[in-house]
Amino acid sequence: MAKQVVIDQQECISCESCVELCPEVFAMDEDTGKAYVLEGSDPELDCVEEAVVACPAACISVEET
Repeated sequence: MAKQVVIDQQECISCESCVELCPEVFAMDEDTGKAYVLEGSDPELDCVEEAVVACPAACISVEET
């Protein structure tokens, strides 16, 4: 099964820790001030798991599709 990175944007507190840890996968939406997942990003990168663990709002997950 394929995997994808998911952010619950309602829970995102805009701390940018995911973007700092894994800019290949995460970016900030300037309009909403919330993090989002870049299209086509690799959910298998080591930095994704680091971002999941580091997120103070616990709003990032990797889900099987």
